[in-house]
Amino acid sequence: MQHERVLVLDFGGQYNQLIARRVRDLKVYCDLKPCDMTVEEIKAYDPIGIIFTGGPNSVYDAGSPHIDPAVLQLGIPVLGICYGCQLIAYMLGGKVEHAATSEYGKRTFSFVKASPLSKGIPASSVCWMSHTDHVVEVPAGFEVLASTQTCPVTVYGSEEKRIYGVQFHPEVVHSEYGNKILENFLYEVCGAKGDWTMGGFVAEQVEKIRRKVGSKKVLCAMSGGVDSAVAATLIHRAIGSQLICVFVDHGLHRKNEPEEVMSVFRDGLGMNLVKADAAESFLSKLAGVIDPEQKRKIIGAEFINVFEKEAKKIGAVDFLVQGTIYPDVIESGKGKSAVIKSHHNVGGLPDVVDFKEIIEPLRDLFKDEVRRVGTELGLPDSVVWRQPCPGPALAIRIMGEVTREKLETLRGADYIFREEIAKAGLDKSIWQYFAVITNSKTVGVQGDFRTYENVIALRAVTSVDAMTADWARIPYDVLETVSNRITNEVKHANRIVYDITSKPPATIEWE
Repeated sequence: MQHERVLVLDFGGQYNQLIARRVRDLKVYCDLKPCDMTVEEIKAYDPIGIIFTGGPNSVYDAGSPHIDPAVLQLGIPVLGICYGCQLIAYMLGGKVEHAATSEYGKRTFSFVKASPLSKGIPASSVCWMSHTDHVVEVPAGFEVLASTQTCPVTVYGSEEKRIYGVQFHPEVVHSEYGNKILENFLYEVCGAKGDWTMGGFVAEQVEKIRRKVGSKKVLCAMSGGVDSAVAATLIHRAIGSQLICVFVDHGLHRKNEPEEVMSVFRDGLGMNLVKADAAESFLSKLAGVIDPEQKRKIIGAEFINVFEKEAKKIGAVDFLVQGTIYPDVIESGKGKSAVIKSHHNVGGLPDVVDFKEIIEPLRDLFKDEVRRVGTELGLPDSVVWRQPCPGPALAIRIMGEVTREKLETLRGADYIFREEIAKAGLDKSIWQYFAVITNSKTVGVQGDFRTYENVIALRAVTSVDAMTADWARIPYDVLETVSNRITNEVKHANRIVYDITSKPPATIEWE
């Protein structure tokens, strides 16, 4: 089935993936593509609408990204956002200038004329601005539709041409009716039917996988993370025992994770799941190692070594599963990704596995869509909403040498932190949260005894795409409960600190 599609052309703005996610949330499939697509490529894509994203440039500067003006003559509805709004006006003969007053943050805008974009939206509402240039004259045949006190052309458009520009960012949550503006563009202007649902996706993928695989064998490296779990479950629904999954237990997982993987997927779903117990080999190779990059290399090499041994027992397979998702595809060349990506969680495996072809059932989905597919497939929330964990797992959440004692301490502290965040109802609103063992020791008093232990740090951030992040404002009483529980219930824990650094300058992970 060919879904109706919207094309989101990327001009370099920071919210561009978010625009695509918002469109998909409104049940319309879309792709984020480079802004240098040709008219012929756009025609071949056959979109019902096109969105020009924001970007950091000025449309009148030499070298700023432009697009063939013929795109605006195709008769396809177009919505320009921020830079995209300015670009449309500039290409069609309007005027764009450096604003006397730049606008950043929340502003109130008011509609001055009704249009399909304004349907169901109050006359005045809050929007999110982020610009130094603005449109001062709209092109011939266009009308000003909304303004702020300092931005006379906040929204403009032509109902006849079905081309519109909005100076603010409707895709961010701070724009009060931003989602409604996007919905109006899709349904009132583009005539969308809204045929993109996760239930439909599952049914289509199951049929597609069955046709592709036939009676052949498929191999999957099951990490226990959301992407590999959902990919494996989707393929298992299609082909059952023809799928063979290998879970490498390297001894670096969070508390109860190996047990849950086996319980959910082997015992619950009946998957053909092989567990490779390799904790001893991983920990022995990490002994004495303190450099985080060296830890990564050791863990990556040993993972491949263990997986290769298990794969040899299985023998030749026809397909290898990878949990590639859409952000991987975008980040690997703006939609022109290679088949194998070095950053992938099973990167390197194709060199040691005898297979003919890769299956990537989730490569068209954003992370939130992957989670919805997991729910559609009946996976428990504990799997679908599992907190992200780096490939080297707890090894790079322990500063310095990885030891069994530190692993047990970190598992306990991390488990309590995650448990209390969930109890407080914050688990869906905080992007990522975890504990870290630092390599700084401090004195403590527990009972009547002096203690000298490594400081445990808590990290929690809010984010949209992990490119930037802000520290989460967790209520003090929740932090107090977490600290009290960790210092009372976990051995070798006498001091808890909370990381309040944003990204940048810091990264989300500590190593």
